[in-house]
Amino acid sequence: MKSGVKVKRVQLKDNQTNDSDIIGIVSTEPDYKLSLALNRKLKISLKNDSPVVIREESGVEMAFSRFSDISAALNPGYDLTSNRSGKNFLLKKLKNIDFIFQVHNPGDEDAVKVIAATLKNMECITAVFRIDPVTIKDKNLQYIIQ
Repeated sequence: MKSGVKVKRVQLKDNQTNDSDIIGIVSTEPDYKLSLALNRKLKISLKNDSPVVIREESGVEMAFSRFSDISAALNPGYDLTSNRSGKNFLLKKLKNIDFIFQVHNPGDEDAVKVIAATLKNMECITAVFRIDPVTIKDKNLQYIIQ
């Protein structure tokens, strides 16, 4: 075995960027009615997608409904995910939020501001919150941000 061999350390840059914005929605409407209202108002095409399924250590399995619009690769994509499943929450730190609306590849900050303003003016939505994923320390956030 050679002695005196130098090991060179190489630092790798993390190229995985999360180019999406998260908006919290408070609404008493069921998920399918809210998705239809968002489709009409934002002129998007949210469709029922596979739910977010989480298994806790105790073996309990929870499913949170999700509606997605991935119709155009270059345009923004959208996900509407329920934050409630019975008495359980996807993001426990945000118990006052009923739905999580994610805008993928929004383009610029103004586009997200316009979307948030449009959501605030909808009758079926009580409140709209911009959510910064960096400030939320919740283990289930990984299921939303992919």
